[in-house]
Amino acid sequence: MSSYGTPGRAPPLGVRYVCPVDKKNALRAGAVAAGTTLMMLLMSSPALARTRDDGDDPGPGLSVMETLGLYVVAPIGLFVVIAGLVMVLDKSKKQA
Repeated sequence: MSSYGTPGRAPPLGVRYVCPVDKKNALRAGAVAAGTTLMMLLMSSPALARTRDDGDDPGPGLSVMETLGLYVVAPIGLFVVIAGLVMVLDKSKKQA
Protein backbone atom coordinates (compact mmCIF):
# COMPACT_ATOMS: atom_id res chain seq x y z
CA MET A 1 0.00 0.00 0.00
CA SER A 2 1.41 3.40 -0.93
CA SER A 3 1.70 6.27 1.49
CA TYR A 4 -0.88 8.23 -0.50
CA GLY A 5 -3.77 5.80 -0.04
CA THR A 6 -6.24 4.98 -2.80
CA PRO A 7 -5.32 6.18 -6.32
CA GLY A 8 -7.36 9.16 -7.44
CA ARG A 9 -7.79 10.51 -3.93
CA ALA A 10 -6.03 13.40 -2.28
CA PRO A 11 -3.16 12.48 0.03
CA PRO A 12 -3.92 12.54 3.75
CA LEU A 13 -3.27 15.86 5.44
CA GLY A 14 -0.30 15.94 7.71
CA VAL A 15 2.95 17.72 8.36
CA ARG A 16 5.88 16.62 6.24
CA TYR A 17 9.22 17.91 7.43
CA VAL A 18 12.05 18.53 5.03
CA CYS A 19 14.54 17.37 7.62
CA PRO A 20 13.77 15.14 10.57
CA VAL A 21 12.87 16.96 13.77
CA ASP A 22 15.06 15.92 16.64
CA LYS A 23 13.42 16.28 20.05
CA LYS A 24 16.81 16.54 21.69
CA ASN A 25 17.78 19.55 19.57
CA ALA A 26 14.40 21.20 20.11
CA LEU A 27 14.71 20.73 23.87
CA ARG A 28 18.24 22.12 23.80
CA ALA A 29 17.12 25.20 21.82
CA GLY A 30 14.25 25.81 24.24
CA ALA A 31 16.57 25.49 27.24
CA VAL A 32 19.07 27.93 25.73
CA ALA A 33 16.31 30.45 24.93
CA ALA A 34 14.81 30.17 28.42
CA GLY A 35 18.21 30.40 30.08
CA THR A 36 19.20 33.44 28.05
CA THR A 37 15.93 35.20 28.89
CA LEU A 38 16.28 34.38 32.57
CA MET A 39 19.87 35.63 32.70
CA MET A 40 18.93 38.87 30.95
CA LEU A 41 16.15 39.46 33.46
CA LEU A 42 18.37 38.69 36.44
CA MET A 43 21.35 40.75 35.25
CA SER A 44 19.42 43.87 34.26
CA SER A 45 19.56 46.73 36.69
CA PRO A 46 16.38 48.19 38.18
CA ALA A 47 14.88 51.29 36.63
CA LEU A 48 15.49 53.39 39.74
CA ALA A 49 12.35 55.38 39.04
CA ARG A 50 12.06 56.60 42.62
CA THR A 51 15.31 58.56 42.60
CA ARG A 52 15.02 62.06 41.25
CA ASP A 53 17.25 63.18 38.39
CA ASP A 54 18.35 66.73 37.74
CA GLY A 55 15.63 68.60 35.87
CA ASP A 56 12.77 66.35 36.97
CA ASP A 57 9.54 68.26 37.35
CA PRO A 58 6.73 65.70 37.64
CA GLY A 59 3.21 66.96 37.35
CA PRO A 60 0.24 65.95 39.46
CA GLY A 61 -0.87 62.32 39.21
CA LEU A 62 -4.01 61.17 37.44
CA SER A 63 -7.12 60.22 39.33
CA VAL A 64 -8.73 56.82 38.84
CA MET A 65 -11.41 58.26 36.56
CA GLU A 66 -8.85 60.15 34.46
CA THR A 67 -6.75 57.00 34.12
CA LEU A 68 -9.75 54.87 33.06
CA GLY A 69 -10.90 57.55 30.63
CA LEU A 70 -7.47 57.93 29.08
CA TYR A 71 -6.49 54.26 28.83
CA VAL A 72 -9.85 52.46 28.51
CA VAL A 73 -12.65 54.74 27.30
CA ALA A 74 -10.64 56.80 24.80
CA PRO A 75 -9.20 53.78 22.86
CA ILE A 76 -12.60 52.06 22.77
CA GLY A 77 -14.26 55.28 21.59
CA LEU A 78 -11.60 55.79 18.93
CA PHE A 79 -12.12 52.21 17.73
CA VAL A 80 -15.88 52.72 17.52
CA VAL A 81 -15.48 55.97 15.57
CA ILE A 82 -13.03 54.42 13.08
CA ALA A 83 -15.17 51.28 12.65
CA GLY A 84 -18.26 53.43 12.14
CA LEU A 85 -16.54 55.56 9.50
CA VAL A 86 -15.35 52.45 7.68
CA MET A 87 -18.86 50.97 7.66
CA VAL A 88 -20.53 54.23 6.57
CA LEU A 89 -18.00 55.03 3.84
CA ASP A 90 -17.83 51.45 2.50
CA LYS A 91 -18.31 51.57 -1.28
CA SER A 92 -18.52 47.82 -1.95
CA LYS A 93 -21.77 46.25 -3.14
CA LYS A 94 -23.98 44.75 -0.48
CA GLN A 95 -24.35 40.96 -0.41
CA ALA A 96 -28.00 39.90 -0.84
